[in-house]
Amino acid sequence: MLNRVQKRNLTKRDYVTLSSMIFALFFGAGNLIFPLHLGQLAGGHWGIAAAGFLITAVLLPLLSVLAVCVTKSKGVYDIGKPLGATFAVVFMVLIHFTIGPFFGTPRTATVSFTVGLAPFFPAKYQSLALLLFSAAFFGLAYYLSVEQSKIMARVGKLLNPLFLLLLVAIFAVAFSSPLAHAGSTSATAAYQTAGFTNGFLQGYNTMDALAGLALGVTIVTAVNFMGQTDPNKAAWVTARAGFFSMAFEGLIYVLLILLGAQSLGQFKLSDNGGVAFDQIVNHYMGSVGQAILAVLIITTCLTTAIGLVAAFAQDFHKHFGFLSYKAWLRITCLASFLTANVGLNQIIAWSTPVLMFLYPLAMALIFLSILSPLFHKSSVVYVWVVVFTVVPAVFDMVAAFPAVVSQSTFGQAMAHVQSFLPLASSGMDWLVPALVGAVFGTAHYLLLQRAKASTGMEAPMKR
Repeated sequence: MLNRVQKRNLTKRDYVTLSSMIFALFFGAGNLIFPLHLGQLAGGHWGIAAAGFLITAVLLPLLSVLAVCVTKSKGVYDIGKPLGATFAVVFMVLIHFTIGPFFGTPRTATVSFTVGLAPFFPAKYQSLALLLFSAAFFGLAYYLSVEQSKIMARVGKLLNPLFLLLLVAIFAVAFSSPLAHAGSTSATAAYQTAGFTNGFLQGYNTMDALAGLALGVTIVTAVNFMGQTDPNKAAWVTARAGFFSMAFEGLIYVLLILLGAQSLGQFKLSDNGGVAFDQIVNHYMGSVGQAILAVLIITTCLTTAIGLVAAFAQDFHKHFGFLSYKAWLRITCLASFLTANVGLNQIIAWSTPVLMFLYPLAMALIFLSILSPLFHKSSVVYVWVVVFTVVPAVFDMVAAFPAVVSQSTFGQAMAHVQSFLPLASSGMDWLVPALVGAVFGTAHYLLLQRAKASTGMEAPMKR
């Protein structure tokens, strides 16, 4: 199909549409609720918490898009390929199932329902209502993503502008009459002393750094359909559009965090950002606001769901071609529907440990990919860094599991060993080992290059 695409130069309007699509694919369920909740947790320390959050929720996703561009990759598999085909496939499967049918995609439906529609249903009908809603939600996601060439138009030109219009309306009302001065609200104990670090870790929950690697295939496919089939030009177009979309996303994050901090003037700390958003909108706009919020949340979550199910189907069809794109699409939509009915709190509880394991590996691979031209994508550098990163990542994963695992004998033994690692108390114990791995990997690479050069010099002398 791509062979029949007409090559052309992109207009400003094309860039706006592409940037809108990228923004919409990234900005979904967690991107609304986690910044709001962070604002409530951080209170008067919202600024420093926001700085940490922006690194993992904006800078890293942007770098993941740049990593795809620098390496001219078309998906997660290509990012992990320097470590071998087996690692690349396993990493791809873990990423896609995490941001896909196990956690990320189901969350788009549960957040939509919990925030937008649950208030309209009595408690005894909540489970049935979620079942029916999630079935319709993923049925629509399937319909809108089944034709790959139309994804950009449906997301970038239709759904995302509607979402942004509604969000701007909410911001305009809320900031014209703030509930409190954000700087005077109280912060939880953790954010009084470590606001930056906790904000940094909260950014994991958006899953956007992982999504950036996975959605690379969908973004590159969209760019190809726009006539940019040359890998170098496609990489430049993707990087440029990605920068604008991530910058705009960062602005919205700051406003949401500030809104969450201000809400403490009227409401207590909520269980999650979904509850906080519902309280804020109902306070300002009543039942009309609840209706607007329902449309807002469903729209943004649907755009992300479309991107995630499409990326899953595209990558799995490419690497497991015994099933078609449409077949894989049906599988991920069905699996996401089933997982969604577990409930939002359960999904968040069990996704956190997986993210604590995958995020350090993803961050390591993102930086390795961006810097790969410096060491010619040598596998030895990759191996050293990943091996040194994966061990503390396992410790972080076990520590983040619910008490049934983290407080078990095994969990406590792991925590004891973990306590000896630098930055363990802040959840950043992977950082120093990763840097040590980078030093060893670089030294190993330079030794190999010197040996190669030496061999090349001796060969003519022997002749």
